[in-house]
Amino acid sequence: MPEEVLFETEQNQSRSEIAAYLRTVADKLEDGESVTLTSGDQTVTLTPPERPTFEVKSERETGDGRDELSLELEIEWKEGDDGADGSLDIE
Repeated sequence: MPEEVLFETEQNQSRSEIAAYLRTVADKLEDGESVTLTSGDQTVTLTPPERPTFEVKSERETGDGRDELSLELEIEWKEGDDGADGSLDIE
């Protein structure tokens, strides 16, 4: 299925700055509010349903030089969908 990127940004930030950003997103999700992402001239507003799919992934990319590790947190849903059940624990 073709993919259309609606918003993308990447920048180095402190762990504290990232935590504050995630906290803001978490508060909006918990309150049932839309989430607006803005960076430069890019902006997109999304309204996740009550039960979207939450994907957590950790990867290691190898190649020349040092390995790159990542932690990916993804919230996804089909337009007009209420989502599915599931459970996830983060320690």
